[in-house]
Amino acid sequence: MTEVIIVKDEQEAGELYGRCVADLITKNPQAVLGLATGSSPLAAYKALAKIVHDEDIDVSHVRDFALDEYLGLPITHPQSYHSTIERTVVEPLGLDPALVHVPGDVINGAPLSDGRIIQEAGPAYDRAIEEAGGIDVQILGIGTDGHVGFNEPGSSLASGTRVKTLAEQTRIDNARFFGDDVNAVPTHCITQGIGTILKARHLVLLAFGEGKADAIAHTVEGGVSAFCPASALQLHPHATVIVDEAAASKLKHADYYRYAWAHKPAWQGI
Repeated sequence: MTEVIIVKDEQEAGELYGRCVADLITKNPQAVLGLATGSSPLAAYKALAKIVHDEDIDVSHVRDFALDEYLGLPITHPQSYHSTIERTVVEPLGLDPALVHVPGDVINGAPLSDGRIIQEAGPAYDRAIEEAGGIDVQILGIGTDGHVGFNEPGSSLASGTRVKTLAEQTRIDNARFFGDDVNAVPTHCITQGIGTILKARHLVLLAFGEGKADAIAHTVEGGVSAFCPASALQLHPHATVIVDEAAASKLKHADYYRYAWAHKPAWQGI
């Protein structure tokens, strides 16, 4: 069963993630982290950076793999996920940029018509993750329609990293990062697949606000379905969903989740 932790705010959620990952890096300085963009992980990265600096944790050998990237944006574009991760994760934590990988790095700048490069990029990215030993902790956000990464509803639950066409709702949701101009949001992306995500040893999904309540309810308590890609977390042996009260507002078993978390042995962490 997916573990659900209901917290008061994003800061508390971030601190749970930060402590989990900081402890992992302390035990394994060559830990492999899966990175996500969007607003949900920002408090988590901030909390982790504070712990890393306060406790003088060496992160120079930590390896990182991003979930996804837009196609058609140069990596220097401020809204490319390469730039976003550099700004929100690499610089604050002091990571080695040479050990940080973004799927768009492989093909960004290549025309979408260059099928050979695009076709090879996804499997090459999956191989790189496997050669690194697999991802230890993958942080995830969730879309209002239940997508994770850029795996839109209907995505295969066994899918690997590949090129996808963004749903119009996703482009509308992301237009806020492009001056509210939906036409400036790329129509294509490259994303880790659900199958790739499920190979990580620990999944941590963060969601905040009432707008995510339906997606969280379907993810945690609905049936496993390609039409709510995040519901695949139910198939994972170590998946943690951390939500605030608003995002948890449509969970039928919220009281049980609170009870279970309150009585969980501290040594287990998340």
